[in-house]
Formats: sequence, structure tokens, C-alpha cells
Amino acid sequence: MRISYSAIDTYKTCPLKYKYQEIDRIKAPKSREAVFGTVLHGALKFMFSRDPLYPTLDEVINFYSQEWVKRNVKSLWPDEKTEKIFNEHGKKILSKFYKENQPWNFNVIDIESRFEAPIKDGKSGETHVLAGVIDRIDKPDGETYEIVDYKTGKRLPSQEKLDNNLQLSIYQLGLLHRWPHLADKKVKLTLHYLPHGEKISTERSKEALERTKKEIVSTINEIEAKTAKANDFSPTPSELCNWCGYKPICPVWKHLYEKEKNVEDESKIQEIIKEYFEIKGRSQENTSRLKELQAVLADYMRDKNVLRLFGSDGYVSKTLKTAAKYDFDKVKAVLEPLGKWQDILKADEKKLASILSSLPSEAREKIEASATLKTSEVITAVRKKISADGSVSASEEDDED
Repeated sequence: MRISYSAIDTYKTCPLKYKYQEIDRIKAPKSREAVFGTVLHGALKFMFSRDPLYPTLDEVINFYSQEWVKRNVKSLWPDEKTEKIFNEHGKKILSKFYKENQPWNFNVIDIESRFEAPIKDGKSGETHVLAGVIDRIDKPDGETYEIVDYKTGKRLPSQEKLDNNLQLSIYQLGLLHRWPHLADKKVKLTLHYLPHGEKISTERSKEALERTKKEIVSTINEIEAKTAKANDFSPTPSELCNWCGYKPICPVWKHLYEKEKNVEDESKIQEIIKEYFEIKGRSQENTSRLKELQAVLADYMRDKNVLRLFGSDGYVSKTLKTAAKYDFDKVKAVLEPLGKWQDILKADEKKLASILSSLPSEAREKIEASATLKTSEVITAVRKKISADGSVSASEEDDED
């Protein structure tokens, strides 16, 4: 299989989006945020292109403006005012970047560097190919190479997340395959967050890169297994759905886009949905009120030293339950020599799931291979307003089953 970090990330975010994008090859409109990022990346590539001199800031801004028009970015925004705000925002980012990172101060050895790196499955013997594009490769000194990836997002990850960033690990694998002589050199991995002008860096050990290879092979095997099962890719709804171009055909959102087409069937289902929420709301109110009344009754019984209260509709009782809480380290010391310790242990899927990700990949694969999947339908409800464009209001509170 030939695969990129972008495809792997899409699969991990939402398997169904991966199917639409990578297997079915269904074209989806790019989000305005994605196009905005593409235009910024293009301007930065131009900025570091010396031919034979580096461009001035005015030339970089002019290139950005031309790309903005060329890619028809203006049409992606809801109104002219919003489009102008984002256009100016991009110019400010570039101006700040240029002033703090004059291109002649960097030893840039490649821009938008394409790579292909083979990765072998030790079990099947099959060779897969990692492919991608690195924004920039610098050589700060004689012993160091730096991979720089530009980010237009505002949220900086923690150092822990950066140290486990799959994208940077894949980029280093690509760099080392392209230039094997760098195997003993220091490779610095950097994310440059453009809106803040902040750079955060990390490194990878040889052991970490080997773990990355195993993780990628495991993901590829998972994808191939799902493909073999009649393309069994399930959607994973999240806040990222707001930026997904496949919402109109996704089974999670499809009804929102098609309900106006089926007026006859729709009127009945809308009545049922409304009634469902009304009953659900009363049920939650009743549950809350019952807890309040139980607390009042319990206080009264405790005050009057009684265990039962009588009313015209029946009686309410209070019972006292005592449960022992054992020190299981001490219990184990007693039961284990008697061969009885295993008798009180019970396997539990939730407990297993909590430790599964921490197991070695080989052990995890064996356990996952032993699983028998059972699918059941679960109906849940969330009391949230959905706007006409399908976006979820962040200000609404969840009211989920």
C-alpha cells in the first residue's frame, strides 16, 4: 500500500472519511481553512526561493494576494467583510514571519521536499510506501538538520504530544530514506505555528522510529482488513465534522441534508423526534426531582429515627446496606498460597481496553485477533441546535443519553 501521513490521520480521525477520500476517491470541496493554509504555504515557499535574490516582503505579500485571487478564496467566505478580515490576517502573519525570519539568515536546503520511504511488514514480508511533502529542510550547522512544518492552527500541543507526533516521525523516516548518510546526524523536528510566530521542537531516537514503523504497519493492516470486509468503515462523529466536505453523504449527517426532499415521510418522523425529546426531558426532570425528594425523606427518617413512612398512596422504606471494602493486597497474600486467588478474579472488557494501548504491538495484535465483534443498535439523543449549514452550536449544552 502507498500511504501518506494525511491519509493515516484521516483514517484515525474518521474511518468513513478515509473510505470516501482514499478508496472511493469521492471529490469533496476543500474547507476555506484548508485553502487559506495552502495560500500561506505557497507564499512561504516563494519567500525562501532565491532566484538569484530572495524576494522582498512586498513581493511576498503581492504573491500571496495573487494566489488569493487565483484560488478563488474570496468565494469561500460568507460575506465580503469576513473575507477581507481573513485576507488581512494572512498578510499580517506573513509580515510578522518575514520580519522575524529573514530568509537569508537560514541555510535552507530544500522546500516542499517530496519523499517516498519503504516500510516492511515483518510478518507478511509486504513492503508499503510512505509518501509525503516536507515544508522545509534546514541545515543550521554542520551536524544538524531541521525539518520544519508550518501550522496555521492556533492551539499549540504539549511537549508530550509533540514528542509522539506521528507526522514528524514519518517526515524523519522520509528524510533518512532520501539521504541515508544522515543516519548518524542530529535531526531536529520543528512545528512552526504561524499565527503566534512560535516554534516548538523535538527529536526521535532510532527506537522511536522503529515503533513508528510498527504503528504504521499495524494501521495499514487494520485498513486492509476493513477493506476486505466489504469496506467496513464506520464514521466517527466529532467537532471536526464541521469542516468535513462529506457531510451531505455521511450517514451521520445525511438526514439533515435530505429531510426537505421527503416531505411526506419527514412530517411523521419530525413528530416522533419531538415527542421523543419531550418524554426524555420529562424523564430527566422526574429523575432529578426523585433524588431531591429521596434526600428530604431520608433526612426526615433520620431525624425521627424511623425506617418507614406511610402515605395515602403507599409507604416509603429506608434500608441500611453495609458493604465490605477489602485491602486486596492483604487478601491476595492469604488466598494465593491456597490457590484461590484466581477464583475471585474476573476478566472485564473495560479493564482490558484500559491497558490495551500500553501493550507491545505483538501482544496487542494477538489479543485483538481473539476478539469476536458484536454489534448492537443504541439510540441516543443530544439536545443541540443545528444551523442550516450543518454546524453544531458550541454554546449549546449536551443533553445526551
